[in-house]
Amino acid sequence: MVPVILSGGSGTRLWPVSRSAEPKQLLAMVDDRTMLRATIDRLDGIANIDDPVVVCSDLHQHLVARELANADFDPTRIILEPMGRNTAPAVAAAALIEAKTGADPILLILPADHVISDEAAFQSAMAVGAVQAAAGKLVTFGIVPEYAETGYGYVHRGARVASDAYEVAAFVEKPDAATAAGYVASGDYYWNSGMFMFRASRFLEELEKYGPDILAVTDSAVEGGRLDGGLHLEPTAFAACRSDSIDYAVMERTSEAVVVPLAAGWNDVGSWAALWNVANKDDAGNVIQGDVIAIDAVGSYIRAQSRLVAAVDVTDVVIVETPDAVLVAPRSRVQDVRLVVDLLKDAQRTEVITPATETQAWGRQHRFDAGSNGVVRRLVVAPGEEFALQPSGALAEEWVVMAGTAVVLDGDSSQEVTPGGHLSLATDTRYHIANTGSEELEIIAVTINDMAGHEA
Repeated sequence: MVPVILSGGSGTRLWPVSRSAEPKQLLAMVDDRTMLRATIDRLDGIANIDDPVVVCSDLHQHLVARELANADFDPTRIILEPMGRNTAPAVAAAALIEAKTGADPILLILPADHVISDEAAFQSAMAVGAVQAAAGKLVTFGIVPEYAETGYGYVHRGARVASDAYEVAAFVEKPDAATAAGYVASGDYYWNSGMFMFRASRFLEELEKYGPDILAVTDSAVEGGRLDGGLHLEPTAFAACRSDSIDYAVMERTSEAVVVPLAAGWNDVGSWAALWNVANKDDAGNVIQGDVIAIDAVGSYIRAQSRLVAAVDVTDVVIVETPDAVLVAPRSRVQDVRLVVDLLKDAQRTEVITPATETQAWGRQHRFDAGSNGVVRRLVVAPGEEFALQPSGALAEEWVVMAGTAVVLDGDSSQEVTPGGHLSLATDTRYHIANTGSEELEIIAVTINDMAGHEA
């Protein structure tokens, strides 16, 4: 079995913490692990499991590779998309790559942003699904509904095919409240989880029937791709692929779909309200994270990242503070965060793309607003890491080392800069900065003329 983890989402409904450069699945939203790492860890205990393959945006390559390496998996098992085209092309690429190896493994398709509290139940359901997938079925995992949710699609089960597996009678769209209540009362409907299992060959056969254009274009993107720390899909071919989900492209059309029920404390963490649902709460029903003072607060989610947040006499609200943005909304309206994101995109605001503190392959970078004529940054370089920088167009770039020792290479010359040491970077000169020590290297960088440089 080869796990294929889909990590291409942008997580816009969890703005301002989730940004397109660092979406929710690459952040620690629920515990101290990123959601991707939690998904990887969840594989432990599944029989006959291979190293996972992650499908993600090429913008996130170094973040995903680091998560795989930290979990002791091959950091090059990444399929990199030049742009998002939904889940059907993403899974098609993974299936094609596996088919070209001459193997025909069972593929376990998992979104990278789910929370599952009962991992033993999850692994049991995977074992049931594996039997059906080995027999040639296309398996979906249906979440046993806990309430009448209108925000999810549903799977209507048909005849029983095994002790805990059923034919799929139909996939149904998100219902209204009355219809959802009827679904739950019947016991014959499950939430559509977006998790699937099937042999690579069977998915490709069904995609050939129902989405041959997706298959042909994705095959071209795989064949024309380049290997560089992962497989980069060929951009021109992949851009020509229509955007479609596994559900619409295959699962709703095939006659070979089977649903396996899953009751494992599942949540897709699609909003701040969903995150409030899965988090630990105080006696007043609040989720409090960070430096927060809450007085007479009830049923609220309050998260502070960079400063003190004080809330008085608030009920059922969401307050999320980051260094460059603050969100305040009723908990019942957090789905509309996407409207804020749309406005930010229209205005070409950077707050929708990159966070003030941005993770890099070499460490992290925090940007401070120094006005219209410059930028101040705090660079933290992890032990053993290095990066390249070439200031371009700036009037001046001045650095002060605050902690650790920076080894700075400038052409053939090298110098060490210790705490308190100052460095003036020449415009249009390429530098390599390395941290050869065992502790973090911290640098305060001041760039005059609003040019932060070009990092490699």
